[in-house]
Amino acid sequence: MIRRDFLTASAALASAGNLAAARLPIRKGVYVGMLPKGTWDERFRLARAVGFEDVELATTPDPKEAEAAKKAADSAGIRIHSVMNQAHWQFPLSSPDPAVVAKSIQGMETSLQNAKLWGAGTVLLVPAVVNKDIGYKDAWDRSIQAVRKLLPLAEKLKVVIGIENVWNKFLLSPLEFAQYVDQFKSPYVKAYFDVGNILLYGFPQDWIRTLGKRIVKLHFKDFSFRRDPSIKKSVADFCALREGDLDWKAVHAALTEIGYKGTATVELPGGDEAYLREVSRRVDLILEGA
Repeated sequence: MIRRDFLTASAALASAGNLAAARLPIRKGVYVGMLPKGTWDERFRLARAVGFEDVELATTPDPKEAEAAKKAADSAGIRIHSVMNQAHWQFPLSSPDPAVVAKSIQGMETSLQNAKLWGAGTVLLVPAVVNKDIGYKDAWDRSIQAVRKLLPLAEKLKVVIGIENVWNKFLLSPLEFAQYVDQFKSPYVKAYFDVGNILLYGFPQDWIRTLGKRIVKLHFKDFSFRRDPSIKKSVADFCALREGDLDWKAVHAALTEIGYKGTATVELPGGDEAYLREVSRRVDLILEGA
């Protein structure tokens, strides 16, 4: 190799290395439940002060409370980017009881209206629960039917229904998750991907690559498998960011590959200002590929 070719190749390799280590163009979000109790204004200003750009709120049925949250967010300079629906666990869309499903749909309709008011682009939905009384096929069929009922409102309000992966014994592979989203054939049904929830039965970087552009939002949390000598067994549990078994560099590489540019919301136990600043700092390290 002549010197000119060597220098060109070296420059290309250096450029590729810098690209791989570049900070992800992702906004930092925090779930409202992590913020200390107080007024909307106090909570949002604290979130902004410690470095978060976006906040995810829970469904808020009271119109006055919803309006107060909007005003406080605008005043604090923080964006409400997503709504975490609250009805899907108590009233799962996969229930065989039509009355339960109706309550779940009503909760989602409230969440979608909240999102419209707040300027949030997404409502998080756990689509179904599988248990000893609800079979997998029934969960699949019933939840699809219910989401189809919600789609006209989501399309009218221009709010995406973000299907989340959780420990609900449903959508247990990335291929199945992709199929579930795709069969709606709508830009208003996408994947809300939680990287920590997957670690029990998969690898988040694999799911990210498979889901690709279907991912509309992310949840960040870490998960640890450790040996507890007192009981001589492995203990699996959520833990502080970058202290578990999640391969954050691999996640960074996968998010870079799919070109994700949305928000990553931390969903962890709450704490005071010092704690939140540390969480924010750790998110920075993840986004930087450190």
